[in-house]
Amino acid sequence: MFFDLNYILIVLIPGLIMSGIASMLVKSAFSKYSQIGTRRGYTGAQAAKILMDNAGIHDVQIVPTHGFLSDHYNPSTKTLALSEQVYGSQSVAAIGVACHEAGHAVQHASGYVPLGLRSAIVPVVSFGAPLSNTLLMLGLFLHMQPLLLLGIIAFSLVVVFQLITLPVEFNASSRAKRLCVEAGIIDADERVGVDRVLNAAALTYVAAFVSSLFTLLYYLHRAGLLGGRRD
Repeated sequence: MFFDLNYILIVLIPGLIMSGIASMLVKSAFSKYSQIGTRRGYTGAQAAKILMDNAGIHDVQIVPTHGFLSDHYNPSTKTLALSEQVYGSQSVAAIGVACHEAGHAVQHASGYVPLGLRSAIVPVVSFGAPLSNTLLMLGLFLHMQPLLLLGIIAFSLVVVFQLITLPVEFNASSRAKRLCVEAGIIDADERVGVDRVLNAAALTYVAAFVSSLFTLLYYLHRAGLLGGRRD
């Protein structure tokens, strides 16, 4: 079979459930704490700038970007993009997200190794990810083991990328939680909201990694490299 029951029960359904729960938790936490303002009244953009200034980082541009929670830091262009919900907002949620992204800039400036590794394999993963899906599907459909193995190798890079992403994101969140209080951006009792928003966001990366890992194990099994099955 092209798709078997094991794939649906062990890979597809659990992956959808994990992703759905993680997404729901993020939206719920962000929605709740986006309605709660901070006492200090800093915007997300101001908070990110304060953290970077304190770290001696003055060459990163902070810009607004479109899209719900599309916030990101680009090491290659040294650009910190904050979504409309974060850039000009004074909410607890906005401060948490902005400081998290500033945490990536601090990682970059301090030579944080996992961030460097992730950035280095981005071009390979960007090319290999869509190619892996094609190779895996063709390998199974045409019963061509070489294509299936190439697809597995390409998809393995995606799993490695997502694995490296975990410490990068966890570390950025840890920095954000600590530094936003130390820098006087929020009061200590407001940190609980920042923690909940960032902890919920971290679950999305965990869900993505676990889902991809299950998918990889499934294809290894189909290729006869795990559990002895070969189609």
